[in-house]
Amino acid sequence: MTGMDLSGTDLTTEVVRTPRLVLRPFREDDVDAVHAACQSPDIARWISSIAVPYTRADAEAFVTGEAPAARREGTGLTVAIEADGVLVGASGVHRIGQHPLGPEVGYWIAPEARGSGYAAEAAHALAEWAIGLGAPRVYLVADVLNTGSQHVARKAGFTQEGVLRSYLHYRDGSRGDAALFSRIPGD
Repeated sequence: MTGMDLSGTDLTTEVVRTPRLVLRPFREDDVDAVHAACQSPDIARWISSIAVPYTRADAEAFVTGEAPAARREGTGLTVAIEADGVLVGASGVHRIGQHPLGPEVGYWIAPEARGSGYAAEAAHALAEWAIGLGAPRVYLVADVLNTGSQHVARKAGFTQEGVLRSYLHYRDGSRGDAALFSRIPGD
C-alpha cells in the first residue's frame, strides 16, 4: 500500500540521526524514563493508547514488547528520541504497508524537554526516512484541540489537508475531530 521498499532494511537495528537527535531502538534502561514521561496528563490526554494510570509494567511492555515487535514485523519504526544521551521522548513511523494514507508519524515529548523543537525535528527526520524508502506520502493526525501538536506538524514540514470528523476515539468513549497533515516527496 505504501510503496516503501524495505528490502534489505533491518528495522530492528535502524537508527535515524539528526544534527541534535539520535532516533534509536528502545533499550531496557529506557523503561524508567518512559514511565516518568507518561505520567504527564498531556500525553495521556492526547494519546489514547497510553494507559491511565500508566504503570511501570506498561512502560516495560512498551519498551521491551510493543516497540520492538513492530520493528521485527516491518510495520513500524518506533524510536526513542535521545538528545545529549538522554531520552526526551518517543516518535515513530507506524502502519507501514497497512493504511491507504501511507505510513503515519507520531510523537510525544517528556514535559521537561518540551519547547526545544525535538518533536518537529524527529517528525521531519522520520518523514524523510519513509519518503526516502519510497513512501509516496506520510501523514499524521492531531486532535483539532491539540494546537501544540498541530504546530509541531507544520514546523516539521507537514501540510494540513483538512479535518477528519469523529476520527479519534478516546478511552472514555468520546470521539474527536482530527486535523489531517501530510508530507509528500518534494515538500
